[in-house]
Amino acid sequence: MVVSVRSWLVNEGGKHVVLMLWLGANTWLFLKTFLLYLTGHQYHYLYQMLGLGLCISRASAAVLNLNCSLVLLPMCRSLLTFVRGTHTVSSRGTRRLLDKSKTFHVACGIAICIFSVVHVSAHLVNVVNFSTSYSDDFPALNLARYKGEVLPGVTGVLLVLILFLMFMSSSYCVRMSNYEIFWYTHNLFIVFYIILLVHMVGGALKYQTNMEAHPPGCLRANQSSARRQDENQDQDENRCSEDAHFQSHYPQTWLWVSGPLCLYCVERFYRYIRSGDPVTIVTVMKHPCDVIELRMVKKNFKARPGQYVVLNCPDVSTFENHPFTLTLCPTENKKTFGIHLRVVGDWTERLMQLLLPQSRVDMEILPIFQQRRYPKLYIDGPFGSPSEEVFNYDVSLCVAGGIGVTPFACVLQALLNDWTGFRLQRLYFVWVCRELQSFYWFADLICALHHKFWQENRPDYFNPKLYVSQAENLQTMYEEKYHQLTSRLLIGRPKWKLLFDEIGKANKQKRVGVFCCGPKGISRTLHRLCNSSTSWGTTFEFNKESFS
Repeated sequence: MVVSVRSWLVNEGGKHVVLMLWLGANTWLFLKTFLLYLTGHQYHYLYQMLGLGLCISRASAAVLNLNCSLVLLPMCRSLLTFVRGTHTVSSRGTRRLLDKSKTFHVACGIAICIFSVVHVSAHLVNVVNFSTSYSDDFPALNLARYKGEVLPGVTGVLLVLILFLMFMSSSYCVRMSNYEIFWYTHNLFIVFYIILLVHMVGGALKYQTNMEAHPPGCLRANQSSARRQDENQDQDENRCSEDAHFQSHYPQTWLWVSGPLCLYCVERFYRYIRSGDPVTIVTVMKHPCDVIELRMVKKNFKARPGQYVVLNCPDVSTFENHPFTLTLCPTENKKTFGIHLRVVGDWTERLMQLLLPQSRVDMEILPIFQQRRYPKLYIDGPFGSPSEEVFNYDVSLCVAGGIGVTPFACVLQALLNDWTGFRLQRLYFVWVCRELQSFYWFADLICALHHKFWQENRPDYFNPKLYVSQAENLQTMYEEKYHQLTSRLLIGRPKWKLLFDEIGKANKQKRVGVFCCGPKGISRTLHRLCNSSTSWGTTFEFNKESFS
């Protein structure tokens, strides 16, 4: 598979520019701080005592300050949604970069972990040097009270412990097997930042303040340096007018993190106010393959196709929240919005038990006056996602794997409801499932949309293809009301290269938006194909929804 330079620049160029800028900023800050403590006259005596451990610890601390501030910005999701939804960001490429905010958050988190190891290692050397290189000439410079004393840093130990817990619980296997551990452990970031702001507030490191009166390296006569003073008595007396004075080097972390931290706190407060009123549950339905559909109403709630909300149920967990893509957006005529959630963990299992007690587990549609039997649900959002861009291409290809169809269900619903004001002229829709029953989640929607465009004499506008890997019970769909889908239902897995060639041939010299929400295997394959060259001059722009 030959990589196209043009396609690679379209799909990878922007994020690699940001990556290089970020790496450059980290490298420049590390080297600048390292050289400052290595050659700075004000740190001359401190460097003599601690050696390279001083330079490395301070340089890594500078990088940590930078990344501890940057790591918060991608978590300001309301701000990012506002920016990408306004005309402030007119470039599609820039909006696609905003969709990489989670990746940038992870990159900053990894950098924090790496440089924390470097910082701790360097400080371990510093602690030893503070003890073994105790200075009798400059008692004010010492951290230890006497030679051989070792003083542990309590705040540093706590920061390392919290960071270790957050890092270990962020692994893919933990998030998939027990999301609750990830959620609660990650919220330790509040404690982390509080301790970070008071870390080293005692001023363990000191710098010289009177370099004009006492140039570095100039020692006045004292007991420990008597021989040196005898050899250079005349010179030293001319150069030195007073003893070296030292001042504590107070931390500068607050200068770095206070801005992003305040911004994040303001956003969280805004989101808390916005999500303060519970929703009114209109419909609860149980679908095949352990999928629940919720339809709700909330005053003044507005959303665009492709966006998602964060759901909270205090009866299940007071502090735990989970994101779900909207599968139905409110309109001017109908304020109902909906989500589909798959029961795959403890939180969703407990929610299902509250929404659908065992006596009515198959289906329940209740009028509003009976809603008191439902638990209170709170939603936060909506938030932006890559799927919002589906309507901003002339041609779009949406690929879903299993429950990953939810972002595109809202897109299909918008087309069915005659949403206007978008440029989309053709939509390819590919849905891959293991079991036939999964297609029943949105079979009615797909059939209705297919019928709509045939009635409007636009059969090429919507091109759905459904792939099922297990061939059992296929006759049930053939014989039932979904006969319109029989010609679109295929057994096996898609031939992705042939599909891209077909789309490229039908849309020569055009930009096709490729949107994927599904397993990593499908995503990696589509990503490679989008970066490969085509003989039709078609450019495929890859957009990926987060599936984990």
